[in-house]
Amino acid sequence: MSTRALMRKLEDFEAPRVVPLGGNLYGASFFLMKLLPARFMLERAADQGLLRPGATICESSSGTFGLALAMLAVQHGYRLILVSDWALDRNLHRRLIELGAEVTIVDRPAPSGGLQQARLDRLQGYLQDVSGSYWPSQYYNPDNPLSYGKVAEQLVDRLGRVDCLIGPVGSGGSMSGTSRYLRTLFPDLYAIGVDTPNSVLFGQPSGKLNLSGLGGNILPSNVDHSQFDEVHWLVPAEAFHATHDLHRQHGLFMGPTSGAAYRVAKWWSRNNPGKTVVALFPDEGHRYAETVYDEDWLEKIAGWSDPPRASPFTVSTPMAPMSGWSRFAWDRRSLDDVLAHASDQHDTAADPRADSARSGA
Repeated sequence: MSTRALMRKLEDFEAPRVVPLGGNLYGASFFLMKLLPARFMLERAADQGLLRPGATICESSSGTFGLALAMLAVQHGYRLILVSDWALDRNLHRRLIELGAEVTIVDRPAPSGGLQQARLDRLQGYLQDVSGSYWPSQYYNPDNPLSYGKVAEQLVDRLGRVDCLIGPVGSGGSMSGTSRYLRTLFPDLYAIGVDTPNSVLFGQPSGKLNLSGLGGNILPSNVDHSQFDEVHWLVPAEAFHATHDLHRQHGLFMGPTSGAAYRVAKWWSRNNPGKTVVALFPDEGHRYAETVYDEDWLEKIAGWSDPPRASPFTVSTPMAPMSGWSRFAWDRRSLDDVLAHASDQHDTAADPRADSARSGA
C-alpha cells in the first residue's frame, strides 16, 4: 500500500456534518477539523521526501492540531514531540501521552510573542537536535489552507451556493483556505473572521489570551487578511454562553471556538434573510467538560453572570479597547492597509441602520 493510501486511514473523520440551524443557517460541524490539514501536510511531506518512515515529527501546539498529529503518528509509526504550554487541557495531555506523544511544557512567555513564541523557540532546539526531524509548521505551511479545498467542495455539494462563511481564526488555515476556494465559484462570498481581544491577528495589541483555540500573540503567514470582509471579536464569557446555546438549542456538543462562530453567524443570518450562511465548528466539546461545561468553573470567569450582548458594537479601528463583542468592516484589505487608515477613535456603538448596511444586509 502506498504512503498516500496509508495516510488516509482516518480520512472518514475529516469531513464535517452539515447541520441545519434554522432558516438558511448551517453549521459545518467537525469531529476534529485539524485532522484534515495535519494529514494533508504529512502526506505532502512524505511525497516530497521531507518526512521519511519512522522519522520524528516536531510541532508547537496546545490544542487539536497536536491531537491530530498524535492520532496520525501512532497510525503510521512516527515519533512525535509536541511543545505546549499551561493552556494544554489536562485530559488532552493524558490523551496525547496515551497516544505516545512526547509533550514538553513551556511555562514562561517570550519577551515578544508570548507563550506561542516561547514554544516556537523551544521547538527550534528540538529540530536542531533531532536528526531527520520534520516540522509541519501549521502557522506558516501553505499546505494548511490548501487542504481546505476539500471542505469547500463538500459545502458546495451539500448546499449549492454559499453566500456567507463565518469561522474562528487561529492558524488562519480554515477560513483563509475555505473562503479562497469558495470564491472561485462565488466571487461575492462574504467572509467573517471571529477573533478575541488581545489577539494580534487583526490588529489588537498583544495581551493575555483566555480563549483556547482562538486568536494568537504571533501573526501566522497563513492568515490571509485579504479574504475577510468583516472581523468580530468576542470575550471568553460571550463565547462560552454561545457554546451552551449551541448545545441546548441544537444538541451540538462543541468547543468554545464553535460557540463564538455560532454567535456571530446567528446574528448575521438574522440580519440577512435569504442568504445561505455556513459557520465552521472546528471540534467537539469533550475536552471542555471540566471547564466550559462546568458551572463551578464558569462562575470564576469574568462577565459570566452578565447577560451577553445581543449584537456587536461597531468599532472604527481594530486597535480599539474591546470589553465585549465588537465588529469591524475589514473589506478584504491587507493588515498594513487597515492599520494605516485606522482612526484613533475609541469604541462607539454603531447606528443599527449602518450596521445593516455594512454587514451586507
